[in-house]
Amino acid sequence: MKILVIGGTRFSGYFAVEHALASGHEVTLFNRGKSDPEAFPTAEKIIGDRDADVEKLRGRTWDAVIDMAGYVPRVVRKSTELLADVGRYLFVSTISVYADGIASGADEDAVLSGLSDPTTEEVSGENYGGLKVLCENVVTQTFGARATIVRPCVIVGPRDPTNRFDYWVERIAAGGEVLAPMRPSYPMEYIDARDLGEWMIRLLESDTAGVFNALGPANPPLTLGAFFDACNAESGGDARFTWLNETFLLEQKISPWAELPFWATEADKAHCEMRNDRAIAAGLTFRPLATTIQDTLTWVRANPQIVNARRTAITRERETEALQAWHNSPASLLATPST
Repeated sequence: MKILVIGGTRFSGYFAVEHALASGHEVTLFNRGKSDPEAFPTAEKIIGDRDADVEKLRGRTWDAVIDMAGYVPRVVRKSTELLADVGRYLFVSTISVYADGIASGADEDAVLSGLSDPTTEEVSGENYGGLKVLCENVVTQTFGARATIVRPCVIVGPRDPTNRFDYWVERIAAGGEVLAPMRPSYPMEYIDARDLGEWMIRLLESDTAGVFNALGPANPPLTLGAFFDACNAESGGDARFTWLNETFLLEQKISPWAELPFWATEADKAHCEMRNDRAIAAGLTFRPLATTIQDTLTWVRANPQIVNARRTAITRERETEALQAWHNSPASLLATPST
């Protein structure tokens, strides 16, 4: 199969390309050449910006496309119109397409986000989900049954360019008292970048259409408490978890997600409890949580310069201040063990 990959090969795209080449497919990469440009020497590489340089793809044919980096519908339309004859177009969207207020356990038919200004091209936290909805619409309008839409939740594992999953893996490995948000039973969903990348290639191989929430794990659902305990076990750490409630955290001006990854407020919790039945039926599989934790910790320890350059989560100093404030507050005296 001849596969064109548009956009990043930094994270999940990297593993998709790696799996495609290992499976004997012919891969062409079209991106700006900024993320690991020396990777995949056997793949064809077309350097360019997908907005300004999409004409570089004209006159070429591929069996399938993976669009890793579509954020603005106008720009996505350029590539879909130019590549309208490909057999299948797989668009990587996001779980953020779902509107606020969805029910717990919602699936791919849940209400989607809208934009107050549908003409905006500003990719911000407020507009991100709505723009992705419009990008999805462009793809499905062009390709119909030849469109595949993948909506990942938080993508994790080695090569992670963010400071989310690996924040907890690294922090818990360091041991001591750890500020834990909400309660041990709070829901958590993620997808290992390797599982996502490999599955996307299998979707192309099986010519599978549809819209899929790419998240896991499977049953039973994961909780923050189980995740933290697994991090402790895999790192051999001695971390002790102090669970702070939402009211106290917000009073301390600690930001959900930005400072404490995988903590969304109660109002947004349903986005951490989406269903994945369709993806599992379409062949999505999950490696063990312990493997993802071990591999992430190994990568973090082997790449301190990368990790230190993109720290965004709460600092140890800020964590200590919040824990001291909690222990000095009347609320801590009245607190009972969280569940």
